[in-house]
Amino acid sequence: MTATQAAREQAVGRYRHEAFLYSGADEFLSGTTSFIRRAVNAGDPVLVVVSGDKIGLLRERLGAEAAQVDFADMNQVGDNPARIIAAWRAFVAGHEGAGQLRGIGEPVHPERSPTELAECQLHEALLNLAFDAATPFWLLCPYDMEALAADVIDDAQRTHPFVARGVERRACGTFRPIDPADPFNRPVPPRPAVGVPALSFESGGLRRVRELVAEQAARAGLGAGSAEALVLSVSEVATNSIRHGGGRGELRAWTDGRSLVCEVSDRGHITSPLAGRLRPAPDAGKGAGLWVANQLCDLVQIYSSPRGTTIRLCQDI
Repeated sequence: MTATQAAREQAVGRYRHEAFLYSGADEFLSGTTSFIRRAVNAGDPVLVVVSGDKIGLLRERLGAEAAQVDFADMNQVGDNPARIIAAWRAFVAGHEGAGQLRGIGEPVHPERSPTELAECQLHEALLNLAFDAATPFWLLCPYDMEALAADVIDDAQRTHPFVARGVERRACGTFRPIDPADPFNRPVPPRPAVGVPALSFESGGLRRVRELVAEQAARAGLGAGSAEALVLSVSEVATNSIRHGGGRGELRAWTDGRSLVCEVSDRGHITSPLAGRLRPAPDAGKGAGLWVANQLCDLVQIYSSPRGTTIRLCQDI
């Protein structure tokens, strides 16, 4: 058995999170269509979540076999990267009992802003904790080496236990797993030095929180729907601060040229790696606010350590 065959055998019947490094459209199509056809030939369910343009290319290359593949546009599923894990979990749950599942997901692309890219990289790290090791799911994550910076490719190899390049598949020697007990412990990027409205709040003060967000949304020129979504999201996160973050918190807001950013800080510590990424049960309390925020906001960033938690909610202007 060759090393490539051994790697393929190792993936069957267990969770495998693999970075696929390619250069240009031809290599993308070659690597992904062979991966898909192995699934189709084996009768394995497969879900492909990439850009709409790449879905078109794959359908054309696969021909009649495309009818046996589920496709979803990453720009809709994962515009906010924190929504993607729920989609993969739904796919796996919808095929319970299958001997092998396959997926292709490409959340990282050159159009991502630096802030979005950081959240994509966090998403990739959290994917290693999203499924039990025995889950029969092989997830391939393409990275275009022609279009992406070298440090992005390096980070892809740090967040994926396995890497593929051409026909070679191997364990990744630079893989560094995230700490499952402290998954959001990372430096908080600096906020603007001046011109940032701030508000301290505690129980009974949520009305003023909503008013401040509405005021800033109007000043930033957000549409009515986006503004209402942001007001609700910040209110939900601020409620979590009161309930789980020491009974009080602080709200700040500013624009960064692309988005209106609302920052909620408190003394809590978020230790659940999938907080806000999985749909809560109907009777759930803790975690529901973050789920709501991720569904309504263009981006949600969590920074949390034993020293406290900062959550930034971003709505594009």
